[in-house]
Amino acid sequence: MTALAARPAFTPPVAEAAVPTSVVLRYGVGQLGAQVFRDTPAVLLPLFMTTMLGIPAWMSGFVVLIPKLWLIACDPLTGAWSDRIKDRYGRTPFLLVGAVLTSLAFVALFNLTATGSPLLSAMLTCFIFFVGSTAFSAFSVPYLAVASGLSRDPHQRTRIMVFRMVFASFGVLAGVGSAQPLVYAFGGGARGWLLMSLILGALCLVTMLATAIGMMRVPLIRDEAQPTGLLRQLGAIGGNRPYLVLLSTCLIQNVAQACGYTVIGFIFLYALKAIWLVPLFIIAMTGVGIVTQPVWLTISRRLGKERAFVLASLVWGVVTASWWFIHPSTDVLMTLPGGLRLGTQDVLVMVRGMLIGLTNGAFIMLGYSMLTDTIDLERRRHGIANEGVFSGLFSAFEKLSFAVGPVIAGLVMSAFGFASSTGGAAAQSVRAVTGIVMLYSWIPAGLMAVSLIVFTRYRLPQD
Repeated sequence: MTALAARPAFTPPVAEAAVPTSVVLRYGVGQLGAQVFRDTPAVLLPLFMTTMLGIPAWMSGFVVLIPKLWLIACDPLTGAWSDRIKDRYGRTPFLLVGAVLTSLAFVALFNLTATGSPLLSAMLTCFIFFVGSTAFSAFSVPYLAVASGLSRDPHQRTRIMVFRMVFASFGVLAGVGSAQPLVYAFGGGARGWLLMSLILGALCLVTMLATAIGMMRVPLIRDEAQPTGLLRQLGAIGGNRPYLVLLSTCLIQNVAQACGYTVIGFIFLYALKAIWLVPLFIIAMTGVGIVTQPVWLTISRRLGKERAFVLASLVWGVVTASWWFIHPSTDVLMTLPGGLRLGTQDVLVMVRGMLIGLTNGAFIMLGYSMLTDTIDLERRRHGIANEGVFSGLFSAFEKLSFAVGPVIAGLVMSAFGFASSTGGAAAQSVRAVTGIVMLYSWIPAGLMAVSLIVFTRYRLPQD
């Protein structure tokens, strides 16, 4: 008799004792480095390719897309493989190898790709990013799967994701907030990119290894049945409707975020003409995101995860649409300690940053928490969660979306006349800047609205 034929009766979610905070911290810290690798190339690689390597904007989008397409197959396969060995070795081998190779690839991206030929540089960047993305898959898929095996209690899993999002926020602060200023602080040019990549690459290595080593002896939930063949595992995904709806919703939302991530450096450089404002903006955004994560845990308990998710997504969409109205500051509204002057537009940018921090971390955290709920539903239905495969496909679609975003951005920027360059940023036309602002405002806000329409189909059985 097969494992599916002998499946146990459906059981509702159960409450369990709290997962020790030390375990949650050891798990969460790995997301700091993972976030640096996920976000920094998404934000800076298009800027690096178009201003340092002379790669056209449209081509830079496809440089990012091609490795991500491979992950559609790589991530689920990695998850299935980790499912098969977890009872003997745990998921540690994947986490260790992934941590080391991901960090090395991050450094190589910004230092081994200049050839003098834009086409050759594009091909070399694509290859290194392919290798790095595969290594990141070895870490990120088993890492995400671990969260579903730490507790059967849905509220405990939300708590785990809250800690994970706190470290993710620090990762955004380090990767998005400090990377570009580090490049300029070290004098720009090849030397600036080298030192930035070495610092952030080391951060990736230390934090991801901390999780890989720290989770070695942590017991995870054991399935009642043994893993079946890959095709049957993938078939289980097709029978989990809440998972499919959540997968589609998050795919669209991630594309929306990716469009903005791709041009955030361009926004401060060309639309606001205030590159110095990036660290303050990121600090404001991540600071509010970190402080308010426990608040969203409380809101999700009172309103339910689904309603809290919709609330955060709606506010994010409205704030994002408001970026359409930005322009460089022409006045001085206040002077900060140290003599730093902020104009009205600068202050409004900071306010938007805090609102984005308030909501962005919330709907991402709740999306991951609902993912663990859909995986737990599979365990309660069939006695086996296949969390590696479910997490792998979810991770693949997330990475794909962060590749589709740069493609959309590259096509829009090229259509609006963005001019690529080598050796530094070139002046852009008003029309080119308009395209950049559109990618940071109306396009992601519209995609967010579409995602919420899809999410209306989400229903999670409780009995």
